[in-house]
Amino acid sequence: MSAGAPRGAGRPEGGLRTSLSGLTTRGRSFLAAGAAAAACAYVLGQGELLRVGLLLAALPLICVYALHRTRYRVSGSRRLTPGRVPAGAEARVQLRLDNVSRLPTGLLMLQDRVPYVLGPRPRFVLDRVEAGGRREVSYRVRSDLRGRYPLGPLQLRLTDPFGLVELTRSFSTYDTLTVIPRTEQLPPVRLAGEASGYGDGSRRSLALAGDDDVIPRTYRRGDDLRRVHWRSTARYGELMVRREEQPQRSRATVLLDTRRIAFDGAGPDSAFEWAVSGAASALVHLLEQGFSVRLLTDTGDSVPGESGGGFTSGGHDSAEAAGLMMDTLAVVGHSDGAGLSRAYDAVRGGGGGGGFGAAGAEGLLIAFFGDLDDVQTEMAAKMRQRAGGAVAFVLDSATWAGQPAQDHALPPLEQRLGRLRDAGWTALAAPPGVAFGELWRHAGTGHLNAGTSGGRA
Repeated sequence: MSAGAPRGAGRPEGGLRTSLSGLTTRGRSFLAAGAAAAACAYVLGQGELLRVGLLLAALPLICVYALHRTRYRVSGSRRLTPGRVPAGAEARVQLRLDNVSRLPTGLLMLQDRVPYVLGPRPRFVLDRVEAGGRREVSYRVRSDLRGRYPLGPLQLRLTDPFGLVELTRSFSTYDTLTVIPRTEQLPPVRLAGEASGYGDGSRRSLALAGDDDVIPRTYRRGDDLRRVHWRSTARYGELMVRREEQPQRSRATVLLDTRRIAFDGAGPDSAFEWAVSGAASALVHLLEQGFSVRLLTDTGDSVPGESGGGFTSGGHDSAEAAGLMMDTLAVVGHSDGAGLSRAYDAVRGGGGGGGFGAAGAEGLLIAFFGDLDDVQTEMAAKMRQRAGGAVAFVLDSATWAGQPAQDHALPPLEQRLGRLRDAGWTALAAPPGVAFGELWRHAGTGHLNAGTSGGRA
């Protein structure tokens, strides 16, 4: 919720000059008619016409002065529910206006400034707000395009009973609506290279299955005596206990190719938007499965960042990191890079927020690639060496644009997919109209050609 008093709650800023600029077309017409009548009366010597001209000219000026002296004291607030919505979903905006003065207000027009992609500008007419009274109105906004959109500032329009003058007074606060990509509920499948256990992808750093795998420590007051390790106690001559189970969450990297040259077209149905939506769905699914996740782009930038090696840590921090990754995907755009070298360095641990590390060979890599030439296909194939499992969803601009394959300067799609599969990737084509959940299921079952044949369905 945001609140604030209008700028110039007593008098409008700029004095009478600002108030005069608020004359409507009707008010300016009255002034022009009064001046013309007064000039004609002077030339013709008609006193009655002069009085009519003065009345026509004085009426809008009197309204300007009266409205200028108006001292409404009001406070406004805005409540946005929710502040983060998927593309195509609606958010509700509730406006509240409080009259904090001892005098009732006159006719007020309340309007909120919103970007055109969220719909028409909402306007409300408030007849009269009594002293200490309150009025609440609401409207809904939606956008099919992801992004961050400002809402506000809230504006009040004051007008006189004749409609000759309109003055606008603005509040100083605004809110931001974040439209994140659409996500799909993905089926729980077992991808190649995943380890078994906690979250379908965890490995324990300390095993407790047998005496040979136990790493004991010195007994501390309060330790359970049932965890005493007698063999180590006899060896070291002091009481030793087994260490508590210390599970380590498996890591997963979601790589999004944002190169401008890798995607053609724009709009909600473009290949790039499909890739962004797929990356968001994968991130949400992996977090639900207990993975420690990071978002990586071709520029080498990693989200959540440098802390924790660029991966989510868990608990409340994991929820915040998930929100940060979704906010990043809400505004991600095309990069001007020509290759995947920075992403390759980040995956191998050479920069960009840390790689897989010592246990990185057991991590999961899920990539969304656009057009790949021979050099970039080779670069993507090498990324597989640092991952325990790797799944690639490849989008072909020629297919999405409806162009014949022979008119495309890049290698054939099947050739690119074959090179990735030879390197160990589970590579699938993403044709137009295919649901990402179906491709995800095919990635788990190993039906690599199902994405191409069943995409149109």
